[in-house]
Amino acid sequence: MWISDRWKEYELLDCGGGERLERWGTHILVRPDPQAIWDTPREHPLWQRPDARYARSSSGGGRWEKRLLPDRWTIRYGDLRFQVGPMNFKHTGLFPEQAVNWEFAMERIRAAGRPVRVLNLFSYTGGATAACASAGAAVCHVDAARGMVSWAKENLKLSSLEKAPVRYIVDDCVKFVEREIRRGRRYDALILDPPSYGRGPSGEVWKLEQKLYPLLELCLEALSRRPLFILLNSYTSGLAPSALGYLLGALAVPRFGGRVECGEVGLPVTQTGLILPCGAAGRWIAGEG
Repeated sequence: MWISDRWKEYELLDCGGGERLERWGTHILVRPDPQAIWDTPREHPLWQRPDARYARSSSGGGRWEKRLLPDRWTIRYGDLRFQVGPMNFKHTGLFPEQAVNWEFAMERIRAAGRPVRVLNLFSYTGGATAACASAGAAVCHVDAARGMVSWAKENLKLSSLEKAPVRYIVDDCVKFVEREIRRGRRYDALILDPPSYGRGPSGEVWKLEQKLYPLLELCLEALSRRPLFILLNSYTSGLAPSALGYLLGALAVPRFGGRVECGEVGLPVTQTGLILPCGAAGRWIAGEG
């Protein structure tokens, strides 16, 4: 398991009973988590007085029950700064478990010894974009949601990366990649964080299990002759990390050589010492030379 354990301003204080107790900077949140299926005595006193709790509704969805909580505030990860805040569907605008993947990408970019162009698809509020840009890469940041792209711009500005070579694209990721291939634009690294399920602007259905293989196959056409890495994330329930590894092994290795690694990403739990699993990731890494 790859563990995001370098945070100072985020902390998973405790979890259990289908919820997690978190510190985001100075604010305490309680949010649902389907992985935390064990019971906990909830001895941590902040379970009883969070700043906000996301309460599930019996009819589906849910809502935030707030005490004293701003709409947005800033937290830091090393030199990076991110705006977070309560959003729909329990989200906060940042997935802290992804910090271990940010570290992986930054390490590969810094060690490359050459200019690196990164294509970041389904890029949300720009955590990976900020990490890659801070390591010196030129990044193409693509997401279909205009609001998320605007949020990403704010995050990079907070991190003093507003002048970094980042292209912000509001578009369907598949259609954008198809156009980039026709234009002859190529990238040295690829980051993919596709949703489990969704609908396109014309009502077309996206199911990760059906679409991921052809998506990755397409994206390989947008890579340069000497790519550095591919990072593939999934939050789809029941999709094992090994499945992502097999996918990368079937498509990337025959074409580019290199090696594949896969695993869960997780967050350490302060109260219990456990590691909360938070999704799966696969990495293709170029060979030496």
